[in-house]
Amino acid sequence: MESAGTLHGQLQRGLGRAARRAADKPGASEFVYDCIRRDPRWDPRAETRGLYYARLMVDLELPVGPVAEHLFDSSDQSDGDGRRVQLALEVLADLVRLSRREAASALYRYAEEGTHWFDAVDTLVGLADPTLTHGLDELVAARCNESALDALVAGPHNPVIESWAARQPRIADALARRRETGRARRSGLGAARAERTEAELLEAARRRDDGAVAAIFELGRRRAPALLDLAEELLPQRPSRWGGAVCRALREYGPEAVPRARAWAASRGGCQDLALAILARHGTRQDIPLLMNELQDAVERCDWGDAAGPIEGLGRLRAGEAVPLLKTAWTESTYAFLRPRILTALTRTAPHTAESYTVEGLWDCEEGVRQIAAETVPLTRETRIRLQRLHHDAAEEPAVRAAAAGRLMA
Repeated sequence: MESAGTLHGQLQRGLGRAARRAADKPGASEFVYDCIRRDPRWDPRAETRGLYYARLMVDLELPVGPVAEHLFDSSDQSDGDGRRVQLALEVLADLVRLSRREAASALYRYAEEGTHWFDAVDTLVGLADPTLTHGLDELVAARCNESALDALVAGPHNPVIESWAARQPRIADALARRRETGRARRSGLGAARAERTEAELLEAARRRDDGAVAAIFELGRRRAPALLDLAEELLPQRPSRWGGAVCRALREYGPEAVPRARAWAASRGGCQDLALAILARHGTRQDIPLLMNELQDAVERCDWGDAAGPIEGLGRLRAGEAVPLLKTAWTESTYAFLRPRILTALTRTAPHTAESYTVEGLWDCEEGVRQIAAETVPLTRETRIRLQRLHHDAAEEPAVRAAAAGRLMA
């Protein structure tokens, strides 16, 4: 990834400062295309870039052609997992939402001819516009097995799926299976869970079978001290689904876990990651030095995943000494999903310093940043214009649109 001091590097990170200034910077168009071709996201499952690059293409009046050419590059045949085209598909979908309807043609063609045609079909279904998918139902019914059909219809009510089901019996059957599954779904423990003692739940959790996870979550729901003992048994061992369940259960355990978490953090006996997560969420000001050390270390190593917990905790505790590190992480991090936590921490610890970051945040790639920025940004002529655009943009997330509308009424 390019340096955060360059326009290219800022576009790769999805920073709002790059989106604000791209129109006045030479080479911006090619940088945007390069980002779409070579997905720069640190974690594509968590980070969003589609709308960010689509908006830049609209603002810079860039043609769709180069994105379509990327889809059909010769390397498409050897792309095993589809990551090479995933961001391009997302950008094309958001271009359609931004009224660039020609982008739908590229999606449709890739659905017919591309190696990862199912991803394109799924993307078109997500647009929920039957006029963009006319004729694809025959292709889907012919190519998809039951598992693929079940995945395609798994979302909420969608007019595309409903229209296809009216014409294709196999799609109608998949839709019926989804509805039946929804009616039959019950909680893992059911009514019987209240009848089990903590000792019985602990015994079930130690079996490490399919019922163990449900028992672990019930121990967490009851805030049972036995769950803390179970963590000391499982977490120092190699990672497992049961250890992961313990971590998830204890993150919601509450302040009662703090004393044990402090002991884990000091001993470094294999539970330190969970200890940090608990202290970030429930610790007190006496835990600030530990959180500061962890954040400093994560920033120096550029391990942005490890920075998330300390940032959340330091922001919650309003630790002003963290501000320089927060500013560094905002600019340098290649993990855009971190920025909502950073902006929240800045607004709590240094409201005046945070103002320039909230302005920039209105253009950020992450919807969480845009929402926080819309809720807190100083109202000026520039920010009002941006808030109006966010409010009226049909492609924007509902929470961001609502936050923008709320500020405009202030």
